[in-house]
Amino acid sequence: MNLAELLREETSRLNTDFVAKMVFENPPLFSELWKIFMLNEEPVSRRAAWVVDVVTEKHPDWITSLVEELVDRIPSFCHDGMKRHSLHILLRSPLPENKLGEITGFCFEWLMKPGEAVATKMYSMEILYLISELEPDLKPELADSIRMQMIEGSPGIKCCSKRILEKLDRDAIHLRK
Repeated sequence: MNLAELLREETSRLNTDFVAKMVFENPPLFSELWKIFMLNEEPVSRRAAWVVDVVTEKHPDWITSLVEELVDRIPSFCHDGMKRHSLHILLRSPLPENKLGEITGFCFEWLMKPGEAVATKMYSMEILYLISELEPDLKPELADSIRMQMIEGSPGIKCCSKRILEKLDRDAIHLRK
């Protein structure tokens, strides 16, 4: 059975871990897994995204050369799972300087979009904070956007928002000194 067939079998942590173990034991399979992920075909690509997320937690170097391709493809992902796993991968990866504008654009879009999945909003906030460390002029807009999310946000959004706002407030204090 090939990777695509295994991924079509089921959506479960057990299956994800099984496929990830296969990839860990045979690293050249990562290339095939990545191709399935980039197909953006439901449900197999979403399941591949989950495995890529798990695998790159242990082997972040496996994604380094692919981050720009991921950034280019993320806006076309419609399924919440694809966006969630992609943003989680990005959060752990060095962000390419030449793509910061694009990343900022889709992260702000998803952060402010009513009805967007909680995890997508939370990872977007985290990534925007990382970018604001490189581009401090972004901090006031990020703080305002996060405050807006806290008004009607879920408990997860409120918790993440509070944590990032505390960091932004500390940053502002350090800038004034």
